[in-house]
Amino acid sequence: MTAQFVKSRSWGLPRPRRSWASRFALPLSSVALALLLVAVFAFIYFQDRNRGEIRGMVRIRAELATLFDALQNAETGQRGYLLTGDQIYLEPYKGSALAVATDLSILESLMKDHPLAVSELETLRGLSKQKLVELTSTIDLRAQGKPDEALAIVKSGEGEAVMERVRASIARQNNAIDAEIASLYRKGEIASAALQLLALANISLAIGLVWLFFRRQREHVAELTTAHHALAKANRQMLEEAKKREELSEQLRQAQKMEAVGQLTGGIAHDFNNMLAIVVSGVNLAKRRMARGDADAAGFLDKALEGAERAATLVRRLLAFSRRQPLSPRPLDPNKMVGEMGELLRRTLGESVQLDIALAGGLWRAHADAVQLENIILNLAVNARDAMPNGGKLTIETSNAYLDDAYVAANYGISAGQYVMIAVTDTGDGMTPEVMQRAFDPFFTTKSPGQGTGLGLSQVFGFVRQSGGHVKVYSEVGIGTTLKVYLPRFRGDEEGGAAAIETMSPDLSTGGGGIAIIVVEDDESLLQMTSEALRELGYEALPAQTAAIALRHLDARTDVALIFTDVVMPEMNGRKLADEALKRRPDVKILFTSGYTANAIVHNGVLDAGVSLIGKPYTIEALARKIREVLAG
Repeated sequence: MTAQFVKSRSWGLPRPRRSWASRFALPLSSVALALLLVAVFAFIYFQDRNRGEIRGMVRIRAELATLFDALQNAETGQRGYLLTGDQIYLEPYKGSALAVATDLSILESLMKDHPLAVSELETLRGLSKQKLVELTSTIDLRAQGKPDEALAIVKSGEGEAVMERVRASIARQNNAIDAEIASLYRKGEIASAALQLLALANISLAIGLVWLFFRRQREHVAELTTAHHALAKANRQMLEEAKKREELSEQLRQAQKMEAVGQLTGGIAHDFNNMLAIVVSGVNLAKRRMARGDADAAGFLDKALEGAERAATLVRRLLAFSRRQPLSPRPLDPNKMVGEMGELLRRTLGESVQLDIALAGGLWRAHADAVQLENIILNLAVNARDAMPNGGKLTIETSNAYLDDAYVAANYGISAGQYVMIAVTDTGDGMTPEVMQRAFDPFFTTKSPGQGTGLGLSQVFGFVRQSGGHVKVYSEVGIGTTLKVYLPRFRGDEEGGAAAIETMSPDLSTGGGGIAIIVVEDDESLLQMTSEALRELGYEALPAQTAAIALRHLDARTDVALIFTDVVMPEMNGRKLADEALKRRPDVKILFTSGYTANAIVHNGVLDAGVSLIGKPYTIEALARKIREVLAG
């Protein structure tokens, strides 16, 4: 072949101009490699098949030997019985007789593809049967008391002749197997030699073609280098663009956060300002009337107290939405709870709303805070009533439910398993898809101004998720709305039953009997007011603005029955104070109070076992009931 060469600037070596060899180097080398791979896989397949056949033949030989051993063992047992008459020799005979049948079945399955072997197997089957008949007949004669006749059969040599024929048949089959194995080994050696020659030829061809291919590739090095630089430039531009997009995305997320915070703080500020206006106006009007000596100032104080209670309710709903309210989950019977709430719900809904309660049979127990769950059901019923201004039907139903993996995959934040479902369905106006998407947003409401805070469903959502459950809303405009609450099934010890809803009397008759109570609060004004409230209830209040002062009171007074302490305090919090106090006085009772569920006494949203807590703000009635409860416990 004639080749013209030019000087290569990149390699400094001569190179041929493009020829048919350089153009087809890669395809031909690929074909050569493919042929080699095909040959290798064919050889592997051939060898695997040969090995499989050899393994089968080796197994046939082993089974033939096993068959012969079984016949010999049967014969040994027979002769031992004939000579001694001892039944113990019949055990190996019986076992070997059964083994002969099993071995023949295995050989039949192994030899089904070998006609000559099948013919020999039939011979073996007949000889084995003949031998077993001979053995059985002699054993039967010995058992009948005819040992001489049995031994005469043995001495006739008939049994020995059968065994010789068995040996000869097995030897013929072993010889045939050895010849076949040798043939397979020879075929494997021939295939291996052919593969080596083919591999050598293909490798030689591939090396030559690859060498031509690489010579051809040198002319593309410059193009590849240029493409590499262009790609690097494009990659840098892409990274810069991605960085800009990430910055814009972060700005958008920050804007959304600020919008949500603005909506939240705006709603809180609006509602709190209204409630504080009621409190301030009520107190101011009461002071003016009292300054003039008027006796009708109590009505204004009642209004101020009402505004303060509304503010406390708003805070509780915010804590529920943020999943920061302390819960005391217990095993409870939802059927019993819903059934007992029937009369309360009917009074709340009014005559224009028909209430239908459908309780499922065999309902599981749920695991939740009974007091909070009752509030949730009442909250949902009130929302449903408001959605039916012209009246309608409200249905509350219970059932067992299993949320499977498919449902969990479509609804983020829950676990598959068994739940107790409480559904509240109304025949009201229903929700549009847009409203349904925002139903659980804080301060989102479709009610007229002043008709609602927009925290009702947010409170439901927060409580259910904090309880380890799930809430789902379904609605159609003009048809109605169904809100389903799924609470975890209770699987533990049933002891203790459902937590009872507190029904203690609000009687505030004193009766403290001078019981000494240490009041621990770092806010001086609140400490003073709480101490006065306890004195009003007939207790002796020992105020302490720090934990250190409280411990000094405890050391000085042996008659202290209870420590009423805030949780969040500087230096030493309420939990540590309680621990230290109980070390000194194990009999002293502890009652915590807090406006926020600090981790000192609440973990994962659940009140620690054995902890008594009253949330801020609290009425004097609630404080009286809680103190009596703790002292009695």
